[in-house]
Amino acid sequence: MTTEPASRPDSPAATGDAATPVTLHPQPDGPTLGVTSAPVIEVDGHLFKDLARTGKLLPYEDWRLPAAERAADLASRLSLEAIAGLMLYSPHQPVPNPGTGPFAGTYGGRAYSEAGVPAWALTDQQRTMLTVDHVRHVLAFTLQDAQTAARWNNAMQALAEAEPMGVPVNTSSDPRNGAAVASGAEFATSAADVSRWPEGLGMAALFDPARVRQYAAIISREYRALGITTALGPQIDIATDPRWMRLQDTWGPHAGLAADYTRAYCEGMQTTPGNEAGTAVGLTGTPADGELPPVAVAVADPGWGSASVSTMVKHWPGGGTGEGGRDAHYGFGKFAVYPGGNEAEHLRPFEAAFHLAGPTGSAGAVMPYYTISWHYRTADGQVLNCGEGIDADGGSGPVPPRANAYHRGIVHDMLRERYGFDGVVCTDWGITADPDPEIDHFGQRCYGVEDMDVVDRHLLAIDNGVDQFGGNSEAAPIIEAYRRLVERDGQAAARARFEASAARLLRVFFRAGLFENPYLDPGASAAVVGCEPFTTAARAAQRDSLVMLKNRCVRDDSSRECVLPFGPQVRRIWVPNRRIEAQPGFMRGGEPAHDVDPFVSATCPYVRVADPREADAAVVFIESPLSDPYSTTDREAGGNGYLPLTLQYRPYTATTARARSLAAGDFRETGDRTYRGKTNRAANESDLDAVIAARKSMGDRPVVVVVRMHNPAVLAELEPYADAIIVEFGVQQEAVWQLLAGDFEPSGLLPVTLPASMEAVEQHCEDLPFDYAAYTDSTGHVYAFGYGLNWSGVIDDERNRRYRSR
Repeated sequence: MTTEPASRPDSPAATGDAATPVTLHPQPDGPTLGVTSAPVIEVDGHLFKDLARTGKLLPYEDWRLPAAERAADLASRLSLEAIAGLMLYSPHQPVPNPGTGPFAGTYGGRAYSEAGVPAWALTDQQRTMLTVDHVRHVLAFTLQDAQTAARWNNAMQALAEAEPMGVPVNTSSDPRNGAAVASGAEFATSAADVSRWPEGLGMAALFDPARVRQYAAIISREYRALGITTALGPQIDIATDPRWMRLQDTWGPHAGLAADYTRAYCEGMQTTPGNEAGTAVGLTGTPADGELPPVAVAVADPGWGSASVSTMVKHWPGGGTGEGGRDAHYGFGKFAVYPGGNEAEHLRPFEAAFHLAGPTGSAGAVMPYYTISWHYRTADGQVLNCGEGIDADGGSGPVPPRANAYHRGIVHDMLRERYGFDGVVCTDWGITADPDPEIDHFGQRCYGVEDMDVVDRHLLAIDNGVDQFGGNSEAAPIIEAYRRLVERDGQAAARARFEASAARLLRVFFRAGLFENPYLDPGASAAVVGCEPFTTAARAAQRDSLVMLKNRCVRDDSSRECVLPFGPQVRRIWVPNRRIEAQPGFMRGGEPAHDVDPFVSATCPYVRVADPREADAAVVFIESPLSDPYSTTDREAGGNGYLPLTLQYRPYTATTARARSLAAGDFRETGDRTYRGKTNRAANESDLDAVIAARKSMGDRPVVVVVRMHNPAVLAELEPYADAIIVEFGVQQEAVWQLLAGDFEPSGLLPVTLPASMEAVEQHCEDLPFDYAAYTDSTGHVYAFGYGLNWSGVIDDERNRRYRSR
């Protein structure tokens, strides 16, 4: 093989973006190369980027080789510092950076408003993290628009290309295509231009894996047009406890449905279509052939290419079983429990993720959850996190209860060995820093290893098979962990262990084509992101996700007249305001009491009136009950601080809760975690008052209740007062008005079971999906998983028949 400077008759082309000049080198028998500073060389009649500036073709620069081979070669050439940089994740990056808040940045030492730079310019901090800290996994937060995102991507990639070895940037994103205002515990974000889809439960309400594949294929095209190559999702936890604050972002409690959705989503996101028109499987007719730019298919890695987005399934081994529904973002929710012995069912979506039918084979990455999986029983009968087992170094001896990423049995033995997962394992955010002194703060979550220093926490996770540390942007602890590993195991073993992580991380870069051309055409990006076919598909999913629970009908001998859809007699509507009392927010900062006007006038075809006496119908927008499971006031008064999470609107007293909690133990508390006999209140109790008031004010005129459902609510308190009930799981209000007007027929099915009472919830096991009684309404309909109404009555079709059993 000889290496010569590139000298081909076909002329290089420019991207047309003057912000970051990029030269494109197309070739008929290989990928187009995009460069800003690296030389291009010709070998055997093919063009390659000389990223190492050696004048020779190195294996990692050879696009003819499989990603695994290229990644292993590059890992062997990287310095310790560069590998440590790969194992980091940047803080959230807003573009442009406003200069305020937790992710504040500067431009030449000045705030964005004073710097006079374009919106896509790199901050001082971004330049440092790329060139000094060697960070190559950048987490995008707010993006002003598609063209800005593309130019920002190009600026980062140009800077990275100029660095030794020319390792590009792998930009990732939290979910950003939700239709509703972000809430709950998923760090959702947004870009101004993207298509808007229902939240996780809303997609589950479709009961249609093919729609999920279409959804994922569309989002992957939008992500790549924004420069994003890794999705921090999907969230595939089986949401077995109805109180869990992250439930709305899951696909519900049915393991079979969640497993089918997992396959569909991972294949839709990761698979690059193999045709010139660029339409993917799952995008049939949306858009038509030729409406998307062509894609580049990886030569040696079937299924991967320039339309691929690597998925990071979460949260291993399942995060939906927090005791009492509490969440592990906070110390009061650190324990996952399995009183029903149902650990195996929670693994089914992960098994699906590891065995995709499509060419990419497996999800690219896995994220363990924060929790300590209390008394977790493995497939071979071993019980973990109860003081017995194997220590972190593989020897015999007791092991204190530890969070999932710190437990060898959960990551090394189960994930790596039993399931053979050889992709990236990335921790959840902020698990290695010292804990917050307050148990109810949104602090660091090093559960079970509080007595270790930060370096040993990193080392323990690395020993278990972890490759990357979510939310960590300092390389020093990783480098020091390497030195301790050398002292313990020797230089060769330490280097081999770090190269293994580097190689796993780099495979994604090669599979996605970043080493050949990481650059974007801003105009093309703007044309793809939020294009009409994508938004049309998203709006259809929003409409189809709406679930009609109740629709009062009057029958006579010849006809059946129902409240919905509204007829021509409904022209004026009354929509009451809402009141939310003070409550802690997701970050545990206090949210003061406030009034909310839920009405979106731009999308409503009816006239809103201020006086219910003038209305033809009332439409009451509410949400499922909002409550908090911990009270410092209770603790300061001598209690343990724990309160019941409530799914009912009126004050709830937990008289039937467990007398003793299943799990306990934290240096910030003493004694048991039970909340038996305690009372909690929903911050939005007034939602129930609004429904009752509407019934009283409207008399015989229709009262329609629209519930934004984060969690399965106890509707026994309000259902008798409503003539019709619509449940939405995160849609734009336009879809609701269209349903009420009869522009389409409801088809959504309940992706959860609505409990008969809070007593039924208290009696269930956190790890079992369908073990509490469902609510039966005043018409005799049971609000169980798979239930929904259309204009004719109860829906009974292939969808709910398919998923009727577990």
